[in-house]
Amino acid sequence: MTERNVHVVVVTGLSGSGKSTAIKAFEDLDYFCIDNLPMPLLPDLLELCERDMPDVRRIALGIDIRERRFIKDYDRVFANLENAGYRFEIIFLEASTDVLQRRYSQTRRIHPVSSAENLLLDSIQHERDQLQALRSRASRILDTTNLSVHQLKAALTQAFSFIDENERLSIQILSFGFKYGLPFEADLVMDVRFLPNPYFVESLKHLTGNTGEIRSWLLQWPAAREFIDDYSRLLLKLLPRYLEEGKRYLTIAIGCTGGKHRSVVIANLLADKLSEDNYFVSTFHRDIHLE
Repeated sequence: MTERNVHVVVVTGLSGSGKSTAIKAFEDLDYFCIDNLPMPLLPDLLELCERDMPDVRRIALGIDIRERRFIKDYDRVFANLENAGYRFEIIFLEASTDVLQRRYSQTRRIHPVSSAENLLLDSIQHERDQLQALRSRASRILDTTNLSVHQLKAALTQAFSFIDENERLSIQILSFGFKYGLPFEADLVMDVRFLPNPYFVESLKHLTGNTGEIRSWLLQWPAAREFIDDYSRLLLKLLPRYLEEGKRYLTIAIGCTGGKHRSVVIANLLADKLSEDNYFVSTFHRDIHLE
Protein backbone atom coordinates (compact mmCIF):
# COMPACT_ATOMS: atom_id res chain seq x y z
CA MET A 1 0.00 0.00 0.00
CA THR A 2 1.35 3.40 -1.02
CA GLU A 3 1.25 6.07 1.68
CA ARG A 4 -0.26 9.27 0.30
CA ASN A 5 1.12 12.72 1.07
CA VAL A 6 -2.33 14.13 1.76
CA HIS A 7 -3.73 14.62 5.24
CA VAL A 8 -7.53 14.35 5.17
CA VAL A 9 -9.73 15.53 8.04
CA VAL A 10 -13.45 14.80 7.90
CA VAL A 11 -15.50 17.07 10.15
CA THR A 12 -18.84 15.48 10.95
CA GLY A 13 -21.26 14.95 13.82
CA LEU A 14 -24.57 16.23 15.12
CA SER A 15 -26.31 19.15 13.46
CA GLY A 16 -25.84 22.27 15.57
CA SER A 17 -22.67 21.02 17.24
CA GLY A 18 -20.33 23.50 15.53
CA LYS A 19 -19.24 21.93 12.25
CA SER A 20 -19.38 25.23 10.35
CA THR A 21 -17.14 26.84 12.96
CA ALA A 22 -14.76 23.90 12.72
CA ILE A 23 -14.51 24.20 8.94
CA LYS A 24 -13.74 27.92 9.29
CA ALA A 25 -10.99 27.06 11.77
CA PHE A 26 -9.42 24.70 9.26
CA GLU A 27 -9.69 27.35 6.54
CA ASP A 28 -7.69 29.68 8.75
CA LEU A 29 -5.09 26.92 9.12
CA ASP A 30 -4.71 26.84 5.34
CA TYR A 31 -6.53 23.57 4.80
CA PHE A 32 -8.34 23.13 1.49
CA CYS A 33 -11.94 23.01 2.75
CA ILE A 34 -15.22 21.85 1.25
CA ASP A 35 -18.46 21.73 3.21
CA ASN A 36 -21.30 19.27 2.53
CA LEU A 37 -19.40 17.25 -0.05
CA PRO A 38 -21.41 14.30 -1.51
CA MET A 39 -19.75 11.09 -0.34
CA PRO A 40 -19.42 9.48 -3.82
CA LEU A 41 -17.31 12.44 -4.96
CA LEU A 42 -14.71 12.12 -2.20
CA PRO A 43 -12.40 9.58 -3.91
CA ASP A 44 -12.50 11.57 -7.16
CA LEU A 45 -11.68 14.78 -5.29
CA LEU A 46 -8.61 13.26 -3.64
CA GLU A 47 -7.43 11.80 -6.93
CA LEU A 48 -7.86 15.21 -8.59
CA CYS A 49 -5.87 16.91 -5.83
CA GLU A 50 -2.99 14.47 -6.13
CA ARG A 51 -2.93 14.63 -9.93
CA ASP A 52 -3.56 18.31 -10.66
CA MET A 53 -3.11 20.16 -7.35
CA PRO A 54 0.20 18.90 -5.89
CA ASP A 55 0.43 21.82 -3.47
CA VAL A 56 -2.75 20.71 -1.69
CA ARG A 57 -1.52 18.53 1.14
CA ARG A 58 -4.11 19.24 3.83
CA ILE A 59 -7.82 18.84 3.19
CA ALA A 60 -10.75 19.34 5.58
CA LEU A 61 -14.21 18.16 4.54
CA GLY A 62 -17.52 18.90 6.20
CA ILE A 63 -19.73 15.87 5.64
CA ASP A 64 -22.91 15.13 7.56
CA ILE A 65 -26.46 13.91 7.42
CA ARG A 66 -27.51 16.78 5.13
CA GLU A 67 -25.89 14.75 2.34
CA ARG A 68 -28.59 12.11 1.99
CA ARG A 69 -26.31 9.26 0.89
CA PHE A 70 -23.87 9.89 3.74
CA ILE A 71 -25.18 7.18 6.09
CA LYS A 72 -25.32 4.64 3.29
CA ASP A 73 -21.94 5.34 1.70
CA TYR A 74 -19.50 6.57 4.35
CA ASP A 75 -18.28 3.20 5.66
CA ARG A 76 -17.40 1.86 2.21
CA VAL A 77 -15.81 5.12 1.02
CA PHE A 78 -13.75 5.61 4.19
CA ALA A 79 -12.52 2.00 4.09
CA ASN A 80 -11.45 2.34 0.46
CA LEU A 81 -9.54 5.53 1.18
CA GLU A 82 -7.73 3.99 4.14
CA ASN A 83 -6.81 0.97 2.01
CA ALA A 84 -5.51 3.36 -0.65
CA GLY A 85 -3.03 4.80 1.86
CA TYR A 86 -4.61 8.14 2.75
CA ARG A 87 -3.92 9.57 6.19
CA PHE A 88 -7.45 9.83 7.38
CA GLU A 89 -8.99 11.37 10.49
CA ILE A 90 -12.60 11.79 11.52
CA ILE A 91 -13.55 14.53 13.98
CA PHE A 92 -17.01 13.92 15.40
CA LEU A 93 -18.67 16.95 17.02
CA GLU A 94 -21.53 16.54 19.46
CA ALA A 95 -23.32 18.39 22.25
CA SER A 96 -25.99 17.69 24.85
CA THR A 97 -29.58 17.52 23.64
CA ASP A 98 -30.72 20.56 25.63
CA VAL A 99 -27.87 22.67 24.20
CA LEU A 100 -28.65 21.54 20.63
CA GLN A 101 -32.30 22.35 21.20
CA ARG A 102 -31.41 25.83 22.50
CA ARG A 103 -29.10 26.53 19.57
CA TYR A 104 -31.81 25.62 17.07
CA SER A 105 -34.41 27.64 18.94
CA GLN A 106 -32.14 30.71 18.95
CA THR A 107 -31.30 30.52 15.24
CA ARG A 108 -34.75 29.31 14.12
CA ARG A 109 -33.07 26.91 11.74
CA ILE A 110 -34.82 23.74 10.64
CA HIS A 111 -33.17 20.52 11.73
CA PRO A 112 -32.04 18.53 8.64
CA VAL A 113 -33.94 15.37 9.64
CA SER A 114 -37.08 17.14 10.82
CA SER A 115 -40.48 16.58 9.28
CA ALA A 116 -44.00 17.72 9.92
CA GLU A 117 -44.47 14.75 12.24
CA ASN A 118 -41.22 15.13 14.18
CA LEU A 119 -40.62 17.46 17.09
CA LEU A 120 -37.17 19.00 17.37
CA LEU A 121 -36.22 16.70 20.26
CA ASP A 122 -37.24 13.66 18.22
CA SER A 123 -35.16 14.87 15.26
CA ILE A 124 -32.08 15.37 17.45
CA GLN A 125 -32.41 11.89 18.94
CA HIS A 126 -33.01 10.32 15.53
CA GLU A 127 -29.84 11.89 14.15
CA ARG A 128 -27.89 10.81 17.24
CA ASP A 129 -29.04 7.22 16.68
CA GLN A 130 -28.25 7.36 12.96
CA LEU A 131 -24.69 8.55 13.57
CA GLN A 132 -23.81 6.24 16.46
CA ALA A 133 -21.78 3.84 14.30
CA LEU A 134 -19.86 6.74 12.73
CA ARG A 135 -19.18 8.16 16.19
CA SER A 136 -17.58 4.87 17.25
CA ARG A 137 -15.26 5.10 14.24
CA ALA A 138 -14.14 8.69 14.89
CA SER A 139 -10.49 9.54 15.55
CA ARG A 140 -11.55 12.30 17.92
CA ILE A 141 -14.87 13.08 19.61
CA LEU A 142 -15.26 16.72 20.60
CA ASP A 143 -18.12 17.70 22.90
CA THR A 144 -19.00 21.36 22.31
CA THR A 145 -21.64 21.61 25.02
CA ASN A 146 -19.56 23.98 27.15
CA LEU A 147 -17.54 25.57 24.34
CA SER A 148 -18.21 28.94 22.79
CA VAL A 149 -17.56 29.46 19.10
CA HIS A 150 -14.22 31.06 19.96
CA GLN A 151 -13.21 28.25 22.32
CA LEU A 152 -14.02 25.59 19.71
CA LYS A 153 -11.97 27.40 17.11
CA ALA A 154 -9.09 27.85 19.55
CA ALA A 155 -9.11 24.15 20.49
CA LEU A 156 -8.90 23.05 16.85
CA THR A 157 -6.26 25.65 16.07
CA GLN A 158 -4.12 24.43 18.96
CA ALA A 159 -4.47 20.79 17.91
CA PHE A 160 -3.85 21.18 14.17
CA SER A 161 -1.71 24.28 13.70
CA PHE A 162 1.57 22.46 13.43
CA ILE A 163 0.55 19.14 11.89
CA ASP A 164 1.97 18.57 8.42
CA GLU A 165 3.24 15.63 6.44
CA ASN A 166 6.62 15.75 8.20
CA GLU A 167 5.30 15.68 11.77
CA ARG A 168 4.13 12.53 13.46
CA LEU A 169 2.73 13.64 16.80
CA SER A 170 1.19 16.82 18.16
CA ILE A 171 0.51 16.96 21.90
CA GLN A 172 -2.11 19.16 23.46
CA ILE A 173 -2.29 19.53 27.23
CA LEU A 174 -5.75 20.67 28.24
CA SER A 175 -6.72 21.99 31.66
CA PHE A 176 -10.38 21.78 32.71
CA GLY A 177 -12.74 21.90 35.66
CA PHE A 178 -14.64 18.74 36.65
CA LYS A 179 -17.60 20.92 37.63
CA TYR A 180 -18.02 21.79 33.94
CA GLY A 181 -17.77 18.23 32.67
CA LEU A 182 -15.12 15.91 31.30
CA PRO A 183 -13.48 16.86 27.98
CA PHE A 184 -14.54 14.02 25.72
CA GLU A 185 -11.74 14.78 23.26
CA ALA A 186 -9.15 13.73 25.85
CA ASP A 187 -7.00 10.65 25.30
CA LEU A 188 -5.62 10.70 28.85
CA VAL A 189 -7.26 12.31 31.88
CA MET A 190 -5.53 13.07 35.18
CA ASP A 191 -7.29 14.36 38.30
CA VAL A 192 -5.18 16.76 40.41
CA ARG A 193 -7.81 17.54 43.01
CA PHE A 194 -5.60 15.77 45.55
CA LEU A 195 -3.39 18.88 45.62
CA PRO A 196 -4.02 21.78 48.03
CA ASN A 197 -6.47 24.28 46.56
CA PRO A 198 -5.47 27.98 46.37
CA TYR A 199 -9.14 28.86 45.91
CA PHE A 200 -9.47 28.76 49.68
CA VAL A 201 -6.73 31.37 50.14
CA GLU A 202 -8.52 34.71 49.99
CA SER A 203 -5.64 36.60 48.38
CA LEU A 204 -5.28 33.96 45.63
CA LYS A 205 -8.79 32.79 44.78
CA HIS A 206 -9.38 35.45 42.10
CA LEU A 207 -6.07 34.78 40.33
CA THR A 208 -5.46 32.06 37.73
CA GLY A 209 -2.86 29.35 37.40
CA ASN A 210 -1.11 31.42 34.75
CA THR A 211 0.14 33.82 37.42
CA GLY A 212 3.42 33.46 39.24
CA GLU A 213 1.66 33.74 42.60
CA ILE A 214 -0.47 30.63 42.06
CA ARG A 215 2.41 28.67 40.56
CA SER A 216 4.75 29.48 43.46
CA TRP A 217 2.06 28.73 46.04
CA LEU A 218 1.31 25.33 44.54
CA LEU A 219 4.93 24.33 44.10
CA GLN A 220 5.66 24.88 47.78
CA TRP A 221 3.94 21.54 48.37
CA PRO A 222 6.13 18.44 47.86
CA ALA A 223 3.14 16.51 46.47
CA ALA A 224 2.89 18.93 43.54
CA ARG A 225 6.58 18.76 42.70
CA GLU A 226 6.66 14.97 43.01
CA PHE A 227 3.58 14.61 40.80
CA ILE A 228 5.10 16.72 38.03
CA ASP A 229 8.26 14.62 38.06
CA ASP A 230 6.46 11.27 38.25
CA TYR A 231 3.77 11.99 35.67
CA SER A 232 6.14 13.57 33.17
CA ARG A 233 8.42 10.50 33.43
CA LEU A 234 5.44 8.23 32.79
CA LEU A 235 4.36 10.28 29.76
CA LEU A 236 7.87 10.25 28.32
CA LYS A 237 7.78 6.45 28.50
CA LEU A 238 4.34 6.28 26.86
CA LEU A 239 4.79 8.77 24.01
CA PRO A 240 7.15 6.58 21.94
CA ARG A 241 4.57 3.78 22.15
CA TYR A 242 1.88 6.10 20.74
CA LEU A 243 4.28 7.02 17.94
CA GLU A 244 4.83 3.35 17.14
CA GLU A 245 1.07 2.92 16.81
CA GLY A 246 0.88 5.78 14.31
CA LYS A 247 -0.80 8.25 16.66
CA ARG A 248 -0.82 11.73 15.09
CA TYR A 249 -2.00 13.75 18.07
CA LEU A 250 -2.56 13.20 21.77
CA THR A 251 -4.69 15.24 24.13
CA ILE A 252 -3.74 15.01 27.80
CA ALA A 253 -6.38 16.51 30.09
CA ILE A 254 -5.56 17.76 33.59
CA GLY A 255 -8.56 18.45 35.79
CA CYS A 256 -9.23 20.18 39.08
CA THR A 257 -12.50 21.40 40.56
CA GLY A 258 -12.98 24.63 38.61
CA GLY A 259 -10.23 24.49 36.00
CA LYS A 260 -8.76 27.81 37.10
CA HIS A 261 -5.85 27.13 39.46
CA ARG A 262 -4.27 23.71 40.02
CA SER A 263 -4.98 22.15 36.62
CA VAL A 264 -3.65 25.25 34.83
CA VAL A 265 -0.37 25.22 36.74
CA ILE A 266 0.12 21.48 36.25
CA ALA A 267 -0.74 21.66 32.55
CA ASN A 268 1.80 24.44 32.00
CA LEU A 269 4.53 22.62 33.91
CA LEU A 270 3.91 19.34 32.06
CA ALA A 271 4.09 21.20 28.75
CA ASP A 272 7.46 22.60 29.78
CA LYS A 273 8.73 19.14 30.73
CA LEU A 274 7.67 17.50 27.46
CA SER A 275 8.97 20.41 25.40
CA GLU A 276 12.39 19.91 26.98
CA ASP A 277 12.36 16.45 25.39
CA ASN A 278 11.79 17.98 21.93
CA TYR A 279 8.08 17.20 21.66
CA PHE A 280 5.84 19.86 20.17
CA VAL A 281 3.34 20.72 22.90
CA SER A 282 0.51 23.25 23.02
CA THR A 283 -1.70 24.13 25.98
CA PHE A 284 -5.36 25.05 26.15
CA HIS A 285 -7.10 26.15 29.35
CA ARG A 286 -10.75 25.38 28.70
CA ASP A 287 -12.39 26.74 31.85
CA ILE A 288 -9.88 29.26 33.17
CA HIS A 289 -12.23 32.26 32.80
CA LEU A 290 -15.44 30.57 33.99
CA GLU A 291 -16.83 31.39 37.39
